[in-house]
Amino acid sequence: MTKRVLIIGGTRNMGYYLSRRLAEAGFDLTLLNRGITKDDLPRSIHRLHADRTDHKQMRRALLAKRFDVVIDFVLYRGDEAETVIELFRDNVDHYIFLSTGQVYLVREGLQRPFREDDYEGRLMPAPKENSYAFEEWRYGVEKRDVEDQLAAAWSRSQFPCTILRLPMVNSARDPYHRLFNYYLRLRDGGAILAPATPNHLLNHVYALDVVDIILQLIESGQGKGSAYNIAQDERVSHAEFLSLLASVMGVEARSVSAKRSELVIGGFMPDCSPFSERWMSDLDNSRGKAELGLGYTPLHRCLSEIVAYFDAHPTAPPLTYRRRQAELNFAEAQAAKRDL
Repeated sequence: MTKRVLIIGGTRNMGYYLSRRLAEAGFDLTLLNRGITKDDLPRSIHRLHADRTDHKQMRRALLAKRFDVVIDFVLYRGDEAETVIELFRDNVDHYIFLSTGQVYLVREGLQRPFREDDYEGRLMPAPKENSYAFEEWRYGVEKRDVEDQLAAAWSRSQFPCTILRLPMVNSARDPYHRLFNYYLRLRDGGAILAPATPNHLLNHVYALDVVDIILQLIESGQGKGSAYNIAQDERVSHAEFLSLLASVMGVEARSVSAKRSELVIGGFMPDCSPFSERWMSDLDNSRGKAELGLGYTPLHRCLSEIVAYFDAHPTAPPLTYRRRQAELNFAEAQAAKRDL
């Protein structure tokens, strides 16, 4: 019997790839979103439209509908989780929620890499409001609110949820152009600005690996009532990452480090080096490998596939590249200071 699958989201990044794979595999697929983002997905996919922050719209869209599997890419707040639990309590066999490694970054006193057992514990106080740090902190805290609601629903009534905690997702379709930012800067031959601290090891995940893992869960039904870190095997320094990406592109990597405060004041961060933030999670993936048999594409191959896409699909630089000349001027000035 063909499985009925609902994706909440499904037209931008990972959801787009998953939608294509499920449609091609013959699943009875429905997308629920606001209907704003245009896409070229197959016409066989059913469409529902609702603003998921509006409880009444969600009820109208999903009333009397049942699905075998729901994959939720765009659940961000605890009150939205309450709606999900109410609407799907008796209407789904498996609910898969895409969470974030940021649920660990708002904890106090943890050592990298983070493990699933590190979730419980005291949270750090809120940073100053209206700051970049506050927005990142709030994102982590609100994702925890969602996870807590789902975990309570599992304990209370076996609500069949699986939580996948993701670090930075690398993809050719990343709407924030983070890897593309590095690609453009390496391609133009100029130096890349990077803050001297922190210098955390990078531990990301490939969008297509996430899609494969979700497909595996859809088919197997494994993981209900559990949370899993989903992350590549490699943990590399920022310099090693730049060197690897440059090698894939056939260019030389040049970087100039500076005080983070200077890069922030200059308006360069985070665009000049988006993978140099404190808010980069670092996840231990061993539980998912042991319990679910998960595997990951080697980092070099992930980068090669994404670079090949960028090369084959020339795109106008995004707004995040708009201050590139100012970056180069700053890098020159930094080099001149060191030569004195």
